[in-house]
Amino acid sequence: MSNALESEADFDWTSVIQGARADNLADRRYTGGMSRTAVTIPTPDGSCPASLFRPAGDGPWPAVLMYMDGVGMRPALFPIAARIADAGYLVLLPDLFYRAGPYQAPDAKALFSDPAARQAWSKTALTASAANVMRDTGAFLDYLAAQPDVRPGKIGTTGYCMGGRFSMTAAGTFPDRIAAAAAFHPGNLATDAPDSPHLLAPRMRGVKLYLAGAIEDPSFPDDMKRRLEEALTAAGVDHRLETYAGMRHGWVPSDTPVHSPEGTERHFQALLDLYASALR
Repeated sequence: MSNALESEADFDWTSVIQGARADNLADRRYTGGMSRTAVTIPTPDGSCPASLFRPAGDGPWPAVLMYMDGVGMRPALFPIAARIADAGYLVLLPDLFYRAGPYQAPDAKALFSDPAARQAWSKTALTASAANVMRDTGAFLDYLAAQPDVRPGKIGTTGYCMGGRFSMTAAGTFPDRIAAAAAFHPGNLATDAPDSPHLLAPRMRGVKLYLAGAIEDPSFPDDMKRRLEEALTAAGVDHRLETYAGMRHGWVPSDTPVHSPEGTERHFQALLDLYASALR
């Protein structure tokens, strides 16, 4: 898949919002001692539902902002955030499609295979423009900074598909507040668009980047990877750009038809190595 739509499964977000109002989703457990709590973050454009994943034990912890993919908020994203939290980071996972109102994320397999399904979903997905999400990011960063169990200082970001583009854009928009940014199976990182993330490369000095593309991804072909590499190198950005052999766009979330357990594990190791070098 390409552009704003990137893919995943069935999830009734309306029921989660209703459940949050009923019982505040108090510390639902997903792995180990890590807990997930539903929160609502005021933004310049409204109220954004989000999940906060806390490690076991006492903080303060370094913070991580996780940008979802284009399929929307659903349970398949939670284990990714949980694994990061279990490594000792407080993770915020916001629903970037909140402007569209309550919704049900479409089936990932349909989005990957059916152009009509992608077209039907585009109205929701396009509410998360780069400009909108960067306005939101300022609010997310302020929210994290206000948490008593977040360690003061710069944070890490990560993103998947669409979210990978936002993770990189955030690195160039808030370089004074982000120490490390990662992107996995991202798309459209170096285009002719005026908001292409690679144009922000000169502002990314001081942010450590890790980017991993799929070998099969029309939204991030080899010529785009070269263009991105050249921009980051010319700007003197500390970065690593890799292509994962055998992977296809969308390999990390478990509900996609191209999910790879091996590629997902490689992604976790690279991501946690990045954070250990920049946030610890």
